[in-house]
Amino acid sequence: MIMEDKNRYNSIDEYIENFPIDTQEILQKIRSTILKAVPEAKEKISYGMPAFDFKGILVYFAAYKNHIGFYPTGSGIEAFKDKITGYKTSKGTIQFPLNEPIPMDLIIEIVNFRVSENLRKSKK
Repeated sequence: MIMEDKNRYNSIDEYIENFPIDTQEILQKIRSTILKAVPEAKEKISYGMPAFDFKGILVYFAAYKNHIGFYPTGSGIEAFKDKITGYKTSKGTIQFPLNEPIPMDLIIEIVNFRVSENLRKSKK
């Protein structure tokens, strides 16, 4: 993934089309999974990568050579730490290896958690 110019992409479609076909298919599946979970979410490019906004950012994702980076914020990592032990993680990222099935059910769970979190914050 080329990140020198963070304004390089104007849409998630533009972002996705820069990857090999097999990676594009995975990115499109993640995208549609998120939108199915939260149809009201708005797509955007933020920090040079696809992001979904619903009363604040829900998640970001990005493709790399060997993995998909999934960014559910620190709270999303903390809330699911027991379910993501098999993946490389950091403070705000989960790495899903490209040579393994992407856990779409887990992505849905995390996105739904982030929706609840953003709804609580928006009511304050």
